[in-house]
Amino acid sequence: MNPPVPFLDLAATHQEVAEAITQAWAQILAASSFIGGSHVEGFERDWAAYCQTSFAVGVGNGTDALVLALRALDVGAGDEVILPANTFVATTEAVVLAGAVPRFVDVDPDTLLMGAAHVEEALSERTAAVIAVHLFGQMCDMDALAQFCSRRGLALVEDAAQAHGATWRGRRAGSIGDIGCFSFYPGKNLGALGDGGAVVTDDAALAGRVRSMADHGRRAGSKYVHDVVGTNSRLDNVQAAALQIKLPHLDGWNDARRQAIRWYADALEGHDARLVRVVPDAQSVHHLAAVLVPRRDEVAAVLAEQGVASGVHYPVPCHRQAAYAPYASGPLPVCEDAADRLLSLPLFPTITREQVARVGATVRDALPVEVRRAS
Repeated sequence: MNPPVPFLDLAATHQEVAEAITQAWAQILAASSFIGGSHVEGFERDWAAYCQTSFAVGVGNGTDALVLALRALDVGAGDEVILPANTFVATTEAVVLAGAVPRFVDVDPDTLLMGAAHVEEALSERTAAVIAVHLFGQMCDMDALAQFCSRRGLALVEDAAQAHGATWRGRRAGSIGDIGCFSFYPGKNLGALGDGGAVVTDDAALAGRVRSMADHGRRAGSKYVHDVVGTNSRLDNVQAAALQIKLPHLDGWNDARRQAIRWYADALEGHDARLVRVVPDAQSVHHLAAVLVPRRDEVAAVLAEQGVASGVHYPVPCHRQAAYAPYASGPLPVCEDAADRLLSLPLFPTITREQVARVGATVRDALPVEVRRAS
């Protein structure tokens, strides 16, 4: 029996940085500097530079990043926010938590990304903002979205939780909209040792509002003066230290993911297991190796029997979730079809060509007989 192929291998990736993180933890422990501190300041500086933005503000997690971004943009009660239905539920959750109403749209069948034409179909007098979700590591057409939002006077938020280091025509994820939001959940391309998040922007006032609201609404430079209603959502020094140590490795890890996707493309060529398309203007960082297959659950079951882990991102689109169905306005066929067929294959920076070949062969063997014969 071949050794199992994990869906994600964080231990192997952490071996490259374990000694530096251990040293940083010892320093933080000795100084008892846990909330705020030099690592937070250093990571915010480094992350802003990496994202090609003027400011970065560390927060508690990616969901908070979205909520705070919307609140800082004064999006709330009475407003509608347009977003794709095929996203992790946190994107929709953030809109509702900010007090606004989500307006779901469909996506392109090849890239599974939202475009300006989708946004235009959902536009109403109440539309205040658009959230561009860079799903699976590929950025949306940000030129078209930015131009559309600018003409209509709409705020443009980038949900870049799966797109650390991705680019659209050379510009980094988070740097094109009014504000970009990131999650540093451990499984992300740049992951912390627990929860963490950040917003990035070129707008000093917007960054200041997020920083204040994330710290109980405190006035800058004051401990006990609170100008706005805030919350407690701060990136801690331990997570910031780990992220700062990992950041110089991110581009190399993303290159390794791209290489693995090329191996997958070769392994699956000519079979009815289609990788999500990457358009020429985008450089994806392939947070997930997402393929569209027939009879997805049957294929996943065969993979599991052969010791190959897989995932589904996401089996229920947001407009069909019980909590958010009241906001649905009708069927979204592309999102619904993808939810039935998407399968995420093992992908991590240290995955080997042999592992990818084995996964590919197992997928081919798992496809329904009539599909394999047709191929």
